[in-house]
Amino acid sequence: IAFAVKAHDGMRRKKSDAPYILHPMEAAVIVGTMTDDQRVISAAVLHDVVEDAGVSIDEIEAKFGKRVRDLVASETEDKRADLPPAETWRVRKEESLQVLASTDDTDVLILWIGDKLANMRSIYRDWKIEGDRFWQRFNQKDPKQQAWYYQSIVELTKKLAHTSAWIEYKTLTGIVFEKELKK
Repeated sequence: IAFAVKAHDGMRRKKSDAPYILHPMEAAVIVGTMTDDQRVISAAVLHDVVEDAGVSIDEIEAKFGKRVRDLVASETEDKRADLPPAETWRVRKEESLQVLASTDDTDVLILWIGDKLANMRSIYRDWKIEGDRFWQRFNQKDPKQQAWYYQSIVELTKKLAHTSAWIEYKTLTGIVFEKELKK
């Protein structure tokens, strides 16, 4: 937790005033409802430090071990820093979904649901207040594309359908993207 707090120091979440660290902490709490494996919970706290805070995956392995490293890597996108994020959004999401589709590691699914449920809770809260103008905050501003991504995760994580976290994730995805998913 201290490592993640330091790595995310000064960062804000999705153009809001909320300290970034609240997101990985929420993801860890959600993960903790599905497992008591400290490595998986640690990976939830650390899941964005490589992608968003410039920490190397090798540093994660050196400090926290190979298992935590592998879990964090499963959630880390290649952001293609040399290209505009909006241009690479679809390919990055397709690559991420391929990682999810090809795993037989339940802990990877747990980590993903922890992260994506924390995202979906935040999306739901802000979308309820702002409506469709909310999507302008994102690199991908088309809610149809966002619906495709978040619904794909519902499908790829059905192995966790018995958990309250997955049920909440599926429910919020259905509410937020109701009109996009009906088309």
